[in-house]
Amino acid sequence: MLSRKRCQIQRGLRDILSKEKFAHIKSDKKLEFSVYRHNSLIRRRLDNVDMDLQENKAVNLSIAAPKINFVLIRPGETFSFWHLVGSLTLKKGYLKGLTISSGRATSGIGGGMCQLTNLIHWMVLHSDLEITEHHHHDQFDLFPDFNRTVPFGTGTSILYNYLDYRFVNHTDITYQLIVYTTEEYLCGELRSDKKQANKYHIISENVGFTHENGVVYRNGEIYREKIDRETGNCIEKRLIRKNHAKVMYDTSKLQIDE
Repeated sequence: MLSRKRCQIQRGLRDILSKEKFAHIKSDKKLEFSVYRHNSLIRRRLDNVDMDLQENKAVNLSIAAPKINFVLIRPGETFSFWHLVGSLTLKKGYLKGLTISSGRATSGIGGGMCQLTNLIHWMVLHSDLEITEHHHHDQFDLFPDFNRTVPFGTGTSILYNYLDYRFVNHTDITYQLIVYTTEEYLCGELRSDKKQANKYHIISENVGFTHENGVVYRNGEIYREKIDRETGNCIEKRLIRKNHAKVMYDTSKLQIDE
């Protein structure tokens, strides 16, 4: 606990001394162009996870989302998740929700925030914004797929305040994040005041499961394709993640390559 507090103080001091301009201005008027939008199911069917934690996660997301909703990321500004959301405490209404720690599912106050940064990260991957801080917890495959809509390995790991999710706007475009919850979904949209010259596709290749010394691993590669909007030509294909994750659930129904 003391080491965590020390990390928090050190991160706060570094941010005070840095020259970064953190995004904080909001506009309730949506910018003209939609860059990308995505919704994710809040209550997912996860083996051995108390549904009360899923219900609490819904509460936590409903508190945090408005702190980000409508924020503008102007040219030269950095988006910081923790700068906008702040600490997660009982006093602020946060409840004990699902968290991931040391490769296992556990619980903690404010649990479920990773779903919000996952959503933001997935949208940012489809933009010209530059990701500057992104932590993973994908050394382990903790839960079997359930209506998966984004590739495994594109998730995020955060911990107040020293494991953050950040991106910077080096373009001449102003972007805007729209995030909110409904009864069933966490909803997001990335908007801009100008059209991007490019669009992006995220694809998975060489995906599968293997046995290694009696242990099952999920493997795969995630690529980001940059497409010229005018010509439709792919002008760049870049590997952004290579997965090799230990499977932590029942593998009897998986197709495993020997």
